[in-house]
Amino acid sequence: MLRDLSIANFAIIDELRVSFEEGLNVISGETGAGKSILIGAVSLLLGDRAAADMIRTQTDTATVEALFDIQGNRALQEKLAQMGFAAGDDLVIRRVISRSGKNKAQINGQMATLANLAAISESLINICGQHEHQVILFAENHIDILDAFGGILDARREYAAVYDRFQQCLGRIAKLEELRRRSAEKADWIRFQLEEIKSLNPRAGEDAQLADERKVLANARTLADRADRAYALLYADSGSVGEQLKEALSQIREIQKIDPGLNLRPADVEGSYVILQEAALALRDYQKKLVFDPERLAAIDERQDALGRLKRKHGGTLEAVLARKREMEEELQSVSGAEEELARLKKEKDAAAGELREKALGLSTMRQQAARSLERSVDREIHDLNMPHASFAVKFLRRCPEDETACGPKGGDEIEFYLTANAGEEPKALHKIASGGELSRIVLALKNVLTRIGSVDTVVFDEVDSGIGGATAEIVGRKLKTLSAHHQV
Repeated sequence: MLRDLSIANFAIIDELRVSFEEGLNVISGETGAGKSILIGAVSLLLGDRAAADMIRTQTDTATVEALFDIQGNRALQEKLAQMGFAAGDDLVIRRVISRSGKNKAQINGQMATLANLAAISESLINICGQHEHQVILFAENHIDILDAFGGILDARREYAAVYDRFQQCLGRIAKLEELRRRSAEKADWIRFQLEEIKSLNPRAGEDAQLADERKVLANARTLADRADRAYALLYADSGSVGEQLKEALSQIREIQKIDPGLNLRPADVEGSYVILQEAALALRDYQKKLVFDPERLAAIDERQDALGRLKRKHGGTLEAVLARKREMEEELQSVSGAEEELARLKKEKDAAAGELREKALGLSTMRQQAARSLERSVDREIHDLNMPHASFAVKFLRRCPEDETACGPKGGDEIEFYLTANAGEEPKALHKIASGGELSRIVLALKNVLTRIGSVDTVVFDEVDSGIGGATAEIVGRKLKTLSAHHQV
């Protein structure tokens, strides 16, 4: 319950403090006196956005503060505690608006966000003003009013969770199918390129090996001649290095027979001879293996040309070709994986669709029951408001619940409120009601009905007497008085 409201430098108000009591509280005055400014100040405390033009002229900041008595409102106290705020019997909300844009919000002395204020506002105050008239005029809001009246909001939240899951599946399926379409076109080209690489089956370092082999083949005769000449010089010819080394070894041994003081081991010379002999034999074997093979040379040239074409297509090196081959294999694998993911998503979508249809049907059944109850309740209220022949109706535009794609975020129903103001008239949609007085009474009737089932302690009516007077105004006053028996009004 709202106990005190303090306002400083807000709009045309210099400084004001208003205390409120239980039951009915009435603020009256001439048009332009500032009554609606109080409503605007309270709306700020409930999380409305602030603007610099709300600050009183020639001042830099505006302050709005309210004290609420929440003793016994355990649900609100628990919500405050869960949000990290002190939770006792009193609740103080404070807003400070600055021209510099450094606005502040506090809950029980602790810094708060507008989201925090909005989260607790639904348990504090319900404001019914000209905006509420507009809300009730628009048919898209009628389903929310019906669901709130019927206690269906929890069931609708469960439905919404399934709906979101269903929509996510549809979105992901659409993306995957588009990816599959593009991938199918691309996959054919990838397979063509991959087959070209696989048909050649290049090996890492093969191009360098081929270059070395070609160099040897192209120079086979020259290499054979040089190897033969080197072999002859080292070992085969008369007067070869081998013969001369052999003769040198013989002379060393003769010297040492006469003079052992020669500091030279024949074994070292013998080792050199063995090494030379091995080198000569290696040259002989190398020369024998060298064969000029024009067919092999042509095959190497052809292979190098083919590898060169691949390298030009795929990065310039054989390593790049092999890397691209791995990439293309992975891309084709991902296409296959996308097919598996698509199949899984379709199963998930089908399961969500079945659950969605079931919950949509459940919501629709609950709404039809709630609609009849709301019609009876509103009819009683508007009859009491000097509209004895009026009739309120909830009309359903039922979308086929068997078709889950026809369901929206609030279910498979479209509804609209209709009013028959006088006997013999055709029902009219609320937005087609010309009389402001009739609309005001419908708003009051709905508010009375909804307030009785709601948990809010305080209800604020702004310009509730708009468009009415005389006996009807007296009846409206009595209705407000009746409502104040159980709520602060």
